[in-house]
Amino acid sequence: MTSEYLTAKELAALLRIKERKVYQLASSGEIPCSRAMGKLLFPRQAVEDWITRGAKSGRTTQEPERPAVFLGSHDPLLEWALKASRSGLATYFDGSFDGLDRFANREGIATGLHVFDPENQDWNTPLVGERFKQSPVVLVEWAWRSRGLILTRDVEGAVSDLSDLRGRRVAPRQAEAGSQGLFLHLLDRQGLSVGDLDFTQPCRTEADAAMAVLEGQAEVSFGLESLAHRLRLGFVPITKERFDLLVDRRAWFEPPFQRLLEFCRSDEFRQNLENIKGYDTGGLGRVHFNGA
Repeated sequence: MTSEYLTAKELAALLRIKERKVYQLASSGEIPCSRAMGKLLFPRQAVEDWITRGAKSGRTTQEPERPAVFLGSHDPLLEWALKASRSGLATYFDGSFDGLDRFANREGIATGLHVFDPENQDWNTPLVGERFKQSPVVLVEWAWRSRGLILTRDVEGAVSDLSDLRGRRVAPRQAEAGSQGLFLHLLDRQGLSVGDLDFTQPCRTEADAAMAVLEGQAEVSFGLESLAHRLRLGFVPITKERFDLLVDRRAWFEPPFQRLLEFCRSDEFRQNLENIKGYDTGGLGRVHFNGA
């Protein structure tokens, strides 16, 4: 029985190209693809239609203009800076993995991410390097963030580590969120599974997860220290994570993104940062990956 989806290896054989070229086509949005469990899959019918369109037009690639949209993971400081800088960039924050897929499909000029790679003990770079090696993109550091357990005051004294979460009401994030992947990885290291916790409905942003605790819908969320401090909730630090921005190289030099960068050098940005806990922006702008 013919599978509805092709793997990268199968597609490379079909097109008679190297597998690396398949990843290049996928990362640039030139060929239809989707991601499941961290693996790229290519819908067979959509690929066949793509080949047919290329044969009729005499070309096999299309380069639609990227809309002025910032994708990916939600970061409160980034969201504020995009607005305060009057960058003109719209936002669609729905998780690190969602942002990477949409960025690859050219649905925005940049995406935020914080994806931990346990094998390499590194943030973001291994995944971006594998997927966007042949793409005109740059991965730059935004900030290191303090992440841990945001708690209601009622359980603040009873929860001091992940091992104390058994049976607790926890507000999770959606599957596409980098924080949820990290949370499940850390739970597994503690010998806990999803069934050991009482999960609420997934929260789509960092702010939503913290608000679920504030409003009593959950006892705990795996969130940012900055939001716990702002909402006067309890907080137990667990880890520090690197939040990066993956940016289309051409868009980097356009006015919207340049306005954001200029604002990040302003006194207003620095003064606001002094009032926020849990951020280290000492490496803001440091390049961690530069594509082809």
